[in-house]
Amino acid sequence: MKIVFTGGGTGGHFYPIIAIVQKVNQIIDKENILGAKLYYISDSPYDKEVLFENGLIYEEVDTGKMRTYFSLRNFLDIFKIFFSVISAIFKLFSIYPDVVFGKGGYASFPTVFAAKILRIPVIIHESDSAPGRVNKWAGKFAKKVAISFLEAAEYFPKDRVAWTGQPIRSEIEEKAGRKEALNYFKFESDLPVVFVIGGSQGAEIINNTILDALPRLVENYQIIHQVGVNNFKIVKDRVEVVLSLNPHKLRYTAIPFLNPLVVKMAAGAASLIISRAGSMLFEIACWGVPSILVPITNSNLDHQKKNAFNYAREGACSVVEEANMTANILSSEIDRIMADKVGYDKMTRNAKAFYKPDAAIKIARALVDVAMSHEK
Repeated sequence: MKIVFTGGGTGGHFYPIIAIVQKVNQIIDKENILGAKLYYISDSPYDKEVLFENGLIYEEVDTGKMRTYFSLRNFLDIFKIFFSVISAIFKLFSIYPDVVFGKGGYASFPTVFAAKILRIPVIIHESDSAPGRVNKWAGKFAKKVAISFLEAAEYFPKDRVAWTGQPIRSEIEEKAGRKEALNYFKFESDLPVVFVIGGSQGAEIINNTILDALPRLVENYQIIHQVGVNNFKIVKDRVEVVLSLNPHKLRYTAIPFLNPLVVKMAAGAASLIISRAGSMLFEIACWGVPSILVPITNSNLDHQKKNAFNYAREGACSVVEEANMTANILSSEIDRIMADKVGYDKMTRNAKAFYKPDAAIKIARALVDVAMSHEK
């Protein structure tokens, strides 16, 4: 049995794939499936250590990207995409997997296209309320389509779509206990904690707004601020200035990136989470923590805005749009949520209710079943 996984080179594509691979490996072990091989094809390995830990063989297929705005690079990338498809066909033919799993993103296109040409079954998963271009196209011929948001079903054939929810890695599904988490960050036990997630690159508007609001926030809250690797030194230097004479400066901690341990601890400490509205909102839901989502204004088909407002309609979060993202508005919204005990408890319940805990195993089961039937 051979399964190929492919997706764009971001955490939003990569980590759900890892969550599914973990469950596929469990099925392989439990059912004693011999000779199973799992591959990851993309334009970069994203995290070589995680690939190795989960038994994924990495194969590189470099590709271009067709931007939704005018750029001269689009003309050059047409040729890159053409040659990447040729490369993917040869790669896939040499592996000849029993099924290909596509997570979307420009980096998945060559492999999914090659699978279509070679008539290899394809299963895809869409994390957003509105699918990206690759998944929208792949959904027309995919054997099965899994979705995280029910609203995405309208973009795919009804007889092949399943509302599974979002696959989440087992190591971060369970958050740490609050006491352990507070000790980890050396925080006080009687103050609420705001966990701010800027993403792997760091969301500039979120970072800047938090820093502007910091003197006010540390009066009543403790802050865990994930700022992005490239922004870490700039943020640290700015915080030194902003909080230099503040007696509560130890209530703020900045971290460059989120490894599984830090995620578990931050989730366990968090009373409230501030985040973008990508696939991270499903991890927030699985922890059952109320949140404020700040969707990217110009995302593909406004998918982040749709994600945020769909989640808000479930009563699990508040939404602050980028145009309204000021220190005063954000601070006031944090205060409002934390002061309303009834509303806060309702958001907690609704977040937990939104989460579908068996997404990864359902998709893994489908992949193994298709692979085994194709193998015969």
